[in-house]
Amino acid sequence: MTDDEAREVYAKARLGESVTLGSRPAVLVIDFSCGFTDPASTLGSDLSAEVEATKQLLDAARAKGLPVIFTTIGYEPSLRDGGLWLQKAPSLGELQIGGRWVEIDPRLEPQEDETIVLKKGASGFFGTNLAAILVSQGVDSVILCGATTSGCVRATAIDLLQYGWPTLVPRECVGDRAKAPHEANLFDIQAKYADVVPLEDALAYVESVPERMGAAV
Repeated sequence: MTDDEAREVYAKARLGESVTLGSRPAVLVIDFSCGFTDPASTLGSDLSAEVEATKQLLDAARAKGLPVIFTTIGYEPSLRDGGLWLQKAPSLGELQIGGRWVEIDPRLEPQEDETIVLKKGASGFFGTNLAAILVSQGVDSVILCGATTSGCVRATAIDLLQYGWPTLVPRECVGDRAKAPHEANLFDIQAKYADVVPLEDALAYVESVPERMGAAV
């Protein structure tokens, strides 16, 4: 089946409609840690373009005073907190708490007042207090960035929908280590879970919302 045929099938099924965004968004950056953005890591690949695009979005969000939240995967040296996932993907064991691979990519310039959520699973919500963080900051919509598109980004997009947060996924701000799963999962995310949009649309949305307290001047 060609891409055009797939789009036609999905359109007939009435999939891929747009979500209604609110006026109090947050930017959620999934696993843009050095372990995923540095090709020297077993799990890593060159996501420089995606990191740079995300930094552009973060600059706009910070200027508006919007919440910015990062997630990173990290395990204890014993790896006993890794569960079954480490059997399926043993290289995840290299992401050990306190090591460089768990650190957020410094090119994103994480700020002291920006939360970093440590997770053990794919979704940013699984076993974490991410939902409480979003609720406590009055977030009504999310702009989702990060890696990998086919793994943790997709898993988080599904949970964002299920928890009730309308979500934008700027295409330039998510990445994967291979093109085929990246494109296939963007197609599916757009059809079922979130709105996949150009970065310029996400930036326009950020500019359109009211400035929040704590905005950069």
